[in-house]
Amino acid sequence: MSEANQNAVEAQEQETVQVNPQEFLANFNWHKYEEGIDEVDEAQLKEFDAALEGTVGFVNERDVIEGTVVRITDRDAIIDINSKSEGVISLNEFRYNPNLAVGDKVEVLVDRREDHSGQLVLSHKKARVIKAWDRVIAAQESGEVVNGYVKCRTRGGMIVDVFGIEAFLPGSQIDVKPIRDYDQYVDKTMEFKVVKINHEFKNVVVSHKALIEADIEVQKREIISGLEKGQVLEGIVKNVTSYGVFVDLGGVDGLVHITDLSWSRINHPSEVVELDQKLNVVILDFDDKKTRIQLGLKQLSQHPWDALDANLTVGDKVKGKVVVLADYGAFIEVAEGVEGLIHVSEMSWSTHLRSAQDFVKVGDEVEAQILTLDREERKMSLGIKQLHPDPWADITAKYPVGSTHNGIVRNYTNFGVFVELEEGIDGLVYISDLSWTKKIKHPSDFVAVGDKLDVQVLELDVENRKLNLGHKQTQDNPWDAHEAKYALNTDHEGTVKEKTDKGAVVDFEDGVEAFVPARLLEKEDGSKINKGDTATFKVIEFSKEFRRIVASHTATFKESEAKNVKAQAKKVESSEKSTFGDIAGLADLKKKMEEGK
Repeated sequence: MSEANQNAVEAQEQETVQVNPQEFLANFNWHKYEEGIDEVDEAQLKEFDAALEGTVGFVNERDVIEGTVVRITDRDAIIDINSKSEGVISLNEFRYNPNLAVGDKVEVLVDRREDHSGQLVLSHKKARVIKAWDRVIAAQESGEVVNGYVKCRTRGGMIVDVFGIEAFLPGSQIDVKPIRDYDQYVDKTMEFKVVKINHEFKNVVVSHKALIEADIEVQKREIISGLEKGQVLEGIVKNVTSYGVFVDLGGVDGLVHITDLSWSRINHPSEVVELDQKLNVVILDFDDKKTRIQLGLKQLSQHPWDALDANLTVGDKVKGKVVVLADYGAFIEVAEGVEGLIHVSEMSWSTHLRSAQDFVKVGDEVEAQILTLDREERKMSLGIKQLHPDPWADITAKYPVGSTHNGIVRNYTNFGVFVELEEGIDGLVYISDLSWTKKIKHPSDFVAVGDKLDVQVLELDVENRKLNLGHKQTQDNPWDAHEAKYALNTDHEGTVKEKTDKGAVVDFEDGVEAFVPARLLEKEDGSKINKGDTATFKVIEFSKEFRRIVASHTATFKESEAKNVKAQAKKVESSEKSTFGDIAGLADLKKKMEEGK
């Protein structure tokens, strides 16, 4: 280095050292240091932009324009939009298009005209979304059919990619028939109609069913216009419900009610048909607009009653299965589609009607006898008890008048008790024939249902199937002995059982009851005998025929008073007779004395 140069360097170093650091930092060009260029004045930049407006290659932010791919790197695509500079877009925005190549035309959004380094910022993804919404809105307004890619399943339907927008395809809008396997549509491209757009929440709803309905509408009108009652058509089972089957007649749905599926009784339509099954049905009826069509399946086969054995008649025995059960009886299917009713009264010879469930249950195989048969009305009544001997056939031999038996109390009324002697044989015991001594207000006070009771046959009416029974007749009549024991004016100790305004019921020994009128309950001290009191009573009336005893407590002490009065009267009378006798004797003596003189 020359001496002159060395001196210049030293002079420069001395000058640098002398610079104030704060002043240096304040005046340092940081923008040039970071960006490599001098910072442009904001005012000058605005003037420059204003000068460029209207010139070729000038773009505004948020503009969506078409660009050309001029170069592709490992991470980015360089896009030329014929502006003052090229834009760079990440390849992530082109993942849907793995075949992107140089020269392809793509839509881009001018996100920023310049970033901090003066680079044009573009976005293909944002441009695609904006354009997609424009196309979706236009498709809804015009009814245009759009293509969509079914991406995946979601709750209630599918997610479909339409122009880069995720749209919702409801399950009910996939097809005109119910869809059971949604997965079969995933990863497929299908045609759709845009049926709803929610701009606030940016939601789009599409439908494939709408396209199908539009295609079959013409065919549907042709089918409906040609419908006639009695016409037989081929259809496909579209849906099975508990009340019937919906059949697709080629764009028109009809309903086969469960009662029109089979001549036999069924619990569910699935017992007869299954989904997607092809079958022939007959048109039974439809409304004026032919929008509700009633179909029939069983009407295509012969009615079972028409195929019933012609030789079958009343009195014949048949076998069948219990298909329906009710309290009043059971329906028996004796042949497919042919049923007969067994009324509960025909299930047993017993006159005590019970529920049919006490005899049979659904599914039972039973044998019965035909009681009535009406082929025109297609009705049949059956009986089970007719297969067993009638217990009343030899009733006079088994239960003659005067015979004693043991039965079961089945029921009672206010006037008596029904006692069953055997299945189908029962009789009535009137309340008056239950006890010789007790006065029974209601049979339930004496016996209970299910109790065993000894009875005697009092009357037998074979023609009307009536038995008159008695219980007290199975025992000796105690009133024969009571007649002597409870004779008039005899005294007995008893306890007041019940008391009313009219009087009281008194219990004597041996279970005998007597009635005491209220006025005869008075004690000697003037008070009244009350319920539960024990006292002495005098019999003042006895009736063996009516089994009636009337007693009195008052008579027990009133009679002693009467006896005392009577004794005193006799004493006075005796005294009076003696006095008069004495007077008479004296008169006789006086007379004799006078005659003697």
